[in-house]
Amino acid sequence: MEILSLLTDGFVIVFQPLNLGLIILGCALGLFIGAMPGLGSVNGVAILLPMTFIVPPTGAVIFLAAIYYGAMYGGAVSSIMLGIPGASTAVATTFDGRPMALQGRADRALITAATASFIGGTISVLLFTAFAPPLAAVALAFGSPEEFALMLLAFATFIGLGGDDIPKTLFSIFIGLVLSSVGLDIISGQPRLIFGDIPGFYHGINFLVLAIGIYGIGEILWTIEISGGEVNVAQAKLSFRRMVDGLRGMKSLLKATIMGSFLGYFVGILPAAGATPGSLMAYGVAKATSRKPETFGKGNPEGIAAPEAANNAASTGSMLPMLTLGIPGSPTTAILLGGMVIWGLEPGPLLFVEHKEFVWGLIASLYVANLFSLLLNIGLIPAFIWVLKLPFTILAPMIFILCVVGGYAPTKDMHDVWLMLIFGVAGYLMRKLDYPMAPVVLAIVLGPLAETSMRQSLIISHGSPMIFFNRPIAGTIMIVALVLLFMPAIKAVKDYLARRRVSDPSA
Repeated sequence: MEILSLLTDGFVIVFQPLNLGLIILGCALGLFIGAMPGLGSVNGVAILLPMTFIVPPTGAVIFLAAIYYGAMYGGAVSSIMLGIPGASTAVATTFDGRPMALQGRADRALITAATASFIGGTISVLLFTAFAPPLAAVALAFGSPEEFALMLLAFATFIGLGGDDIPKTLFSIFIGLVLSSVGLDIISGQPRLIFGDIPGFYHGINFLVLAIGIYGIGEILWTIEISGGEVNVAQAKLSFRRMVDGLRGMKSLLKATIMGSFLGYFVGILPAAGATPGSLMAYGVAKATSRKPETFGKGNPEGIAAPEAANNAASTGSMLPMLTLGIPGSPTTAILLGGMVIWGLEPGPLLFVEHKEFVWGLIASLYVANLFSLLLNIGLIPAFIWVLKLPFTILAPMIFILCVVGGYAPTKDMHDVWLMLIFGVAGYLMRKLDYPMAPVVLAIVLGPLAETSMRQSLIISHGSPMIFFNRPIAGTIMIVALVLLFMPAIKAVKDYLARRRVSDPSA
């Protein structure tokens, strides 16, 4: 009952005209920022942080949190409509969102993304409200061995339950891991894989550069080839009945959406994990548990619902360690943490005691921001659909320009633009040769996290790999991951023995 009383006080703060206006403005700006390739919630919050000094601290954090929420919704727009991830958190949405748009089902894809985001956001805020202190303790129990085990489990899911060609999946993962190791060694600081001392490789390969190249440039090249020169982008129709049908269709996606919500929230509360790994893991699990895994990557709505629910849930989850432990759960919450310090709000367990008005006002604002983001997203679907009505001769140059801007924006380095073009050609060739691209993206995102946690664990254990098995949580996750890794080999042996029995009954 105390929680309900505190939450009610939070809603009183939120519905003050200034704070409510800041939420609506933040959601609208976030939607635009998330939809613009190369911007994303990190850049958006950082750019708009100085504007918040003219309002009270509570209103300032509510405004920035609304931008964060809106950007999580907006990232799906360019992923679906243009095949360019608006932010790293929306890369997994591109896998099935873009094929749906090309099949004339962009309205269904956008409704699925918006509704799944709303469900994921709602579930995560409810968990945040009810279980903040115990979940913070769980997050604190996750050390380097547990984090590495979780990363390995993500890779194992793609291999053991993915349904794709196993050798090609392994090749894609290994390529992604190699690319993720380019730059400076995390412990010694020595450069590695910098290809003849090329300066641009010292900062590593930016994840967005890879994603925009593969799914932006690569998509253009692939579309031009399969069209035989006569490019006709599938046109999406929009009507009230189709929108209602799209919302009704969410019933069949509830399993993937709820799974993505809980998985995304759990990954989000882990320090330094964030929404991108959560959305990619949710996509992998949704594919592994689907009745039709072979349809993923070809326009399966489950491939949109799971990652969209996960990235919204993770964005809320990442605020938990920030408020309770003072540890940012994502790059965006690191900026929010800096803003809180500037405003004199010291994060930690005492924040819930000394600044109840701020904490519960922020939590209540997440409920409201989630609702307004949904309304804005669904209300603007006609404008998003209009993009697909443009002739491809106009749309293709627009996509190319957005790709170049998105590749240049994160680092302001032309090296990354050239690298993006190379990845675009590589993405086209992978598509042509039927190599799965999702494992490459997963590997370059999780590679640095997995390497850091593995090396930290081995330093703690003085080189003994048993540290991954003699801790209860890490050991359990590792065993599950190893079972999944060896599952294809076990299945192959069973199939071989079955064929042998059929051909030779006496064997």
